[in-house]
Amino acid sequence: MGDRLRLAVGMMGNAASLLLYAAPVLTFFRVIRKKSIEKFSCVPYICALSNCLLYTWYGLPVVSCKWENFPLVTINGLGILLESSFIIIYLVFAETRGKIKVGVTLLLVLLIVSITAGVSSFALRDHHSRKVLTGSVSLVGSVGMYGSPLVVMKQVIQTKSVEFMPFYLSFFSFLSSSLWLVYGLLGRDLFVASPNFLGTPLGILQLLLYCKYRKRSVMEVPQKCDLEKNEVNSKQLQLVVDEELKN
Repeated sequence: MGDRLRLAVGMMGNAASLLLYAAPVLTFFRVIRKKSIEKFSCVPYICALSNCLLYTWYGLPVVSCKWENFPLVTINGLGILLESSFIIIYLVFAETRGKIKVGVTLLLVLLIVSITAGVSSFALRDHHSRKVLTGSVSLVGSVGMYGSPLVVMKQVIQTKSVEFMPFYLSFFSFLSSSLWLVYGLLGRDLFVASPNFLGTPLGILQLLLYCKYRKRSVMEVPQKCDLEKNEVNSKQLQLVVDEELKN
């Protein structure tokens, strides 16, 4: 019963994570249409890619015992494809300085993942040791992924606008982290549950910020009386100009 419940929660976590990883699709359609990254940050996508790479490796039988963490492999494998696509689009339309910054960060991420995979494969002989190493590095990567929206939240507070913090990204982040928290607790796997202790409250904070600033992001439509007032003022100004010309 416990394994079935854990599998069911894992499947729901997969669905929520899929929606989370796919949420930026509309954002990147906008980037492609405008051929500009505007003020969007690439940090959340790089952190998400790092998290997906590490937890895909964590869920494989090389590290985990057989396929006990199969749901982690499926969703994070798909996440690798989506996040890589977003980063490539970002690189295409970013300025040279931004491309260099993203490229250096990506190389660092790939280096860390490669070292983790190499050490856990060849230097460690049992699943427990491999899980401890890979899980510890994955834990740091997850904290980075769930902490990366702090950059966007700071921008929201400064600009008092949620234009660059899409609602669905915040909502699915909260939903996904909540489900994986339950999944990790059911399997007594702290390497899966622990980062979501951070991700869940951060997701709630993002939703609260969205509720607070969403109305300020909508431009007010000028009232009819204001338009009439402006029209009258324009006519008065024109009359004054005409009188000055006559004199």
